[in-house]
Amino acid sequence: MNPALINLGYLAASALFIAGLKGLAHPRSALKGNVMGATGMLIAVVMTLLDRRIVNIQTIVVTLALGAAIGATLAVKIRMTAMPQLVAVLNGLGGGASVFVAGVGLLEIQHTEGSPLHHFTAAAVLSGIVGAVTFWGSWVAFAKLQALITEDSIRVSGQQLVMFTLAAVAGGLGLWMVFIPSPYASYWLVVAASSLLGLLLVLPVGGADMPVVIALLNSCSGLAASATGFVLDNHVLIIAGSLVGASGFILTQIMCRAMNRSLIDVMAGITPAGPSSGKAEDIYKGRVKSGSPEEVALLFDAARRVVIVPGFGMAVAQAQHAVAQLAAVLRARGIEVEFAIHPVAGRMPGHMNVLLAEANVPYELLKDLDESNASFDRTDVTLVIGANDVVNPIARTAAASPIAGMPILDVDKSAAVVVVKRSLSPGFAGIPNPLFADDKTIMLFGDARDMVQAIVKALKEA
Repeated sequence: MNPALINLGYLAASALFIAGLKGLAHPRSALKGNVMGATGMLIAVVMTLLDRRIVNIQTIVVTLALGAAIGATLAVKIRMTAMPQLVAVLNGLGGGASVFVAGVGLLEIQHTEGSPLHHFTAAAVLSGIVGAVTFWGSWVAFAKLQALITEDSIRVSGQQLVMFTLAAVAGGLGLWMVFIPSPYASYWLVVAASSLLGLLLVLPVGGADMPVVIALLNSCSGLAASATGFVLDNHVLIIAGSLVGASGFILTQIMCRAMNRSLIDVMAGITPAGPSSGKAEDIYKGRVKSGSPEEVALLFDAARRVVIVPGFGMAVAQAQHAVAQLAAVLRARGIEVEFAIHPVAGRMPGHMNVLLAEANVPYELLKDLDESNASFDRTDVTLVIGANDVVNPIARTAAASPIAGMPILDVDKSAAVVVVKRSLSPGFAGIPNPLFADDKTIMLFGDARDMVQAIVKALKEA
């Protein structure tokens, strides 16, 4: 095709990527943003295949149809509770693709006389390092999220020294390839060292920090793709990778701030330790009050303002539709209802927002941490569904706690609190929650969906 048309197509794809990313910043425009981003990617793929004369139109159509069928099947079949695992896999596949594409590009460069090897080789090495770390790190994240391995921090003997050695080996080999003509096999030695580094990088991270890791690996997959764009001299790949890398890193920083943790501490699996959070038996013994759906319905019936706090337990029980029904019933009675969303509730950024959007909860009812905390002191009843660490008052008082200093939802400032939970088991941080033993708290033990449906039934019968 005419190079001018190819460049025009790339320009259109880049514009769609930027506009799509802007659309994703707000739920009302997120659907349009997704469509714009997908359209941009379609244009970029087709333009690249035509420009490189890789395949003919018929093959493009067939492969696009096959990919669309796989993507549509995943979109329909995947459970919302498994969405973090899917994101981890997609991050890993992006990193792995960058490794192989950059490797092929480097092989082509080495067989081209007079080519500027330093520039392209450096980009290929960077893509190989970041892509390999992303690929294997993402699979470790997937295994932890899927409970194939323990969610607890896993360390090997002398882990920091081993990781430093692997990083030095990968970096040293990379510099050797850039400045000294070296065999092509050196690239795969760089990839091998980086692969081991990726495994060891994510193994120490606990399950509670997995949202941060997912966001970081998403950023790394974008950086690997951008570096591959320099290898291929493909402008649209550079732009798309840069957008993903930048947005992923910004999200990583947001998640770290929401947990009051540094990124270094998260990746090293470092958490404050100490006995100051107290023992569960000392906090709960003789103080936990268990209630029934009917008692909770009476509380709601007398309330003027209700706040619902969703957590991972809601996702596990797939209770979002029952929760949406409860909110609709309460609003029909003239009760003010809001949802308080903590940034790290669930297993990935925006997990609760996605679940509630799936259940058609109006977006204007969803409030962030700061908005919610400003109104808990005038809330009659707060309903906590499957959340634990994000409502744990220990974060404000215990300096040695794993969640020390983490901004939490101040649900204990409400007039009454109802907590729906299967048991008194701790959250990801592994510490007890004094909120469950508070005088104003009623525990509703059981499956979140069953309990919420029972509350709805009791309200309708009242």
